[in-house]
Formats: sequence, structure tokens, C-alpha cells
Amino acid sequence: MDLLSDVIAAMRTGRAHYARSERHAPWAVRHRPFAGAGFHLVLEGRSWLIPPDGAPIELRAGDVAFLPHGSAHSVAGDPAVLVADLPSSPLAEPHQDNRPGGAGAGSRTVMLCGAYLMDRARPHPLLGEFPEFVHLPARLGRHSSLRGATELLATELAQPRLGSDALLPALLDALLLYVMRAWLDERPRHDATTGWTAALHDPAVHAALQGIHAAPHRPWTVQELGAVAGLSRAAFARRFTTLVGQPPLSYLTWWRMTFAARLLRASDAPLKTVANRIGYTSEFAFSTAFKREHGLTPSAYRRQTTSADLDTTDADRRVTESGGRMRSQH
Repeated sequence: MDLLSDVIAAMRTGRAHYARSERHAPWAVRHRPFAGAGFHLVLEGRSWLIPPDGAPIELRAGDVAFLPHGSAHSVAGDPAVLVADLPSSPLAEPHQDNRPGGAGAGSRTVMLCGAYLMDRARPHPLLGEFPEFVHLPARLGRHSSLRGATELLATELAQPRLGSDALLPALLDALLLYVMRAWLDERPRHDATTGWTAALHDPAVHAALQGIHAAPHRPWTVQELGAVAGLSRAAFARRFTTLVGQPPLSYLTWWRMTFAARLLRASDAPLKTVANRIGYTSEFAFSTAFKREHGLTPSAYRRQTTSADLDTTDADRRVTESGGRMRSQH
């Protein structure tokens, strides 16, 4: 099983929103915090990402700035532009140039900004290890797959053709995975002695995690997982707990309930089917365990998430009808 893909699929709760913008200096935009992960991709020109605290980050053409925690920030054509008094907007929402002064006839910047909605009530520990802002410069010979995805995105946005509506959501999902993969590749392994990054690089723990993710329905024991890892029961339990942050069977339960939530959001499968997929033969036992983890019964959780999805779809329709440039894709 691909653990990184599972992390993303487990946390994603809605569509990826994106907006392509073209601005002429001077300009600046403030973005408020949001429940998700976001990105800025500079297609042409340059801009500056300005954190609430810390030094501005210069973004040149081809650079990607990743915001894994949806942190508040500003983006400007010049770090000297004052943004404190500007109104804030959600990331990837259509907006006009916010020009503190001047006619806005300066250098041009073209950007693609996007946001992925995430379930912050059950954050995956891997995402928690990312810093507030990740800057991936467009360096020759590095992260060729990420560069390829950004170029394909830029082409589809600049010259939409038949099939673009199907390609764009796939490319946005690919961009997210390539960004996370690039950061994991950039991070020195010796920097992570515990946590999920270290677990992914530990052959024994990685093998056990793959087993859990591949077969969450299986009635795993610590001894069986230790055998998959090639370690004794006691040695495996210590190693897994140290790296992952919780004992093996606690993580198994966490993943089962996370996977169940994903199934409830993404399908209309009967509760008995969902229960069987994660290893529960009793629908009642599954409902009890699910409510203990999520605070809602599976039926109530499904109704709540379906209602939220419908509200988002209706909001997207209103934006489209009003001529907005924001797009949302499944």
C-alpha cells in the first residue's frame, strides 16, 4: 500500500479549489487561515510570500510555496508593500488587485493558488511534521516530476481544451502529492529520529504500517505485526510506539475509524458493509467504536458530511454564476 496516498485520501474532505490570477505591480493580497492545505505556484514573474512572523519568502517563476496547515499569510509583488490594513480573503477565492497605491501598471505576475480542504478534527501525524511554510524553488535537475506537473497545469489553464475539466482535478491532486514527496526527499533523514517521517524510513515499522493499511479488516495482533516487521513482539511494540507515537493496536483502531469515515463520506455503502471493510462483524460494535472516536454515530456523521458537501457545491455554483474565476474540482 502507498502510505502517502492513504494519508491524503484520509484527510481530504472536499474539492480542491483553485484560482489563476494575473496582477500588475503594485499589488498585495492577505489570506486568512483556513481548514486545509494550500499552495501558491508562480507561473510568470515573481512575488513574495509574507508570513505573519518571519522574513518574506521570494517566489520566482516555477517556485511552489506549500502551506500544509492553512496558515494566515500575505502575498505581494513587493515585500515593502503594506498589507496590514488590507481586507483578507480565503485562499483561491477570486478577487481584484488590492493596490495600496499607484496605477498598477508595473511588472506582471501570473499565479495559480489553490486550497485542499482537510479534516482538521483528525489530522494525520505525518502532516503535523511539516513546517508552516514549505518553499520549493524551481531548481534545474531537482524534482522533475513536480516541475512536469506544474508545467502541465500551466498549459491546461492557459489553453483549456477538450478534457481539461477531467485533467485539472487529477493534476491538482498530483501536485499535492509531488509537493509532499519533494519535501520528504529534501528533509535529511537524520533530522527525524522519531515521528512519521522516521517511521516511513524504518523498514520494520514501514512494513507493519503497510500491513495495517492494506488489510485494516484483519484481526491483527501485536505478535503478527511484529512478524511482518521481522522483529520480536516486545522489540516491535517498543519501536513502533517510539516512532509512530502510539502502540500498534491503538494505531490500528485509529486507522480503522479514519478509513471508515472516508468510506462514509465517499460512498453510500450500507453501514454493515463499512463495518466489515474495517474488521467489525457487528454493526452495533462498529457504531459504538465509531462514536467513541468521532463523537457521532456513523449515520449522523454521513448526514453531516453530505450536508456540508452540498453546501459547498451550492456555494461553488453561485460563484460560477456570478462570473467568478474560482474553480472547484472533485
